[in-house]
Amino acid sequence: MNKKYILFDLDGTLTDPEEGITKSLQHALSYIDIKVEDRSILKRHIGPPLADGLREFFDLDDNQIEEVIGYFREYFVDKGIFMNYKYEGIEELLDSLVKAGKTLIVATSKPEVLAERILKHFNLEQYFTDICGSNLDETRSKKGEVIAYALEENGIKEKDQVVMIGDRLHDILGAKENGIASIGVLYGFGSRDEHLEAGADEIAADLKELKDILLECDR
Repeated sequence: MNKKYILFDLDGTLTDPEEGITKSLQHALSYIDIKVEDRSILKRHIGPPLADGLREFFDLDDNQIEEVIGYFREYFVDKGIFMNYKYEGIEELLDSLVKAGKTLIVATSKPEVLAERILKHFNLEQYFTDICGSNLDETRSKKGEVIAYALEENGIKEKDQVVMIGDRLHDILGAKENGIASIGVLYGFGSRDEHLEAGADEIAADLKELKDILLECDR
């Protein structure tokens, strides 16, 4: 899949934020008397817009969602943001793509200011020409909106030269909304079935397979 522009999701694709996000959400939900003993069930909220997940899985109203997101961010910014690690081999992949002349852009539903902090913390920002995310007021949080924003901000008109890489169905569906190709990765938080049902053009089990796909190595 020889594409000039490569858009990367952040959570579950570049870094593994499970501990920080689930602990932050567990903490935030406790303020509205929702006790979550098993943090593993909160992994489903990694990737999609948080407000959508709170509405769908906890049946919260708008006021409750606003309150929970406030407590979530308070804990996340103070403690949870760096309960996170970059996937082994991700830096080598990014370096090889840049050296191959690819333009790399982050497209995440995470607030842009937080995404920038995380990428700088891991010294990954050097590989990306732009970091595109949502606004702090939860606008531009759906992946299709973020991808559209990334394309517009970077003046990308050749959609046949763009691919979106992510670990959840929202990345694949967002790519389809914008008429670009997509690759689902299985080392994050999504499943093969999830990517197949969403219509991913390619699926990579690990970073080696992802590199082979992006650089069209023999597979």
